[in-house]
Amino acid sequence: MSMETRQQVAQAVRAVESKKGEDLAILEMDRASGPFTDYFVVCTGTNPRQVQAICDEVQRGLQSMGARAASIEGYNQAEWVLLDYVDFVVHIFSERARKFYDLERLWKSATRLTSADLLKKPAARKPAKRAAATRSAKARSTAGPKASSKRRKPPTAKKTTKRTVRKKSK
Repeated sequence: MSMETRQQVAQAVRAVESKKGEDLAILEMDRASGPFTDYFVVCTGTNPRQVQAICDEVQRGLQSMGARAASIEGYNQAEWVLLDYVDFVVHIFSERARKFYDLERLWKSATRLTSADLLKKPAARKPAKRAAATRSAKARSTAGPKASSKRRKPPTAKKTTKRTVRKKSK
């Protein structure tokens, strides 16, 4: 999560605010949940024209910074417009679609940020560990040396015996 990405997200937020987007939410995705992006910017437009105007303004503002959307979906219907900038995604909803999809509930593990938080330098994060590796390491450290030496052996396959076939002698 580079500072450049945070600046681009801040620019997208300014664009949403300039077009009077409502109920703005900035979500920093949790790395442990295996996200496909770092940030979500979610807002609501009151009618299809406003949804499209917000989308146009976000694109214009980010284009001035040299960023282009990798994908734009839903522009013509203007119910849910998705602008995918790879490191962050901007979701612009109609009021009805926002209530129906409820992304904030779906991604409740994400951290909510304010526009002021985006301008701060991000705290260094440790890379996400795999849960199984963490659990087994914890089990060994808390169980002590005797318990770790008494590991269960994996089941072995049943031995098959070859039958020898004797030829009948004539």
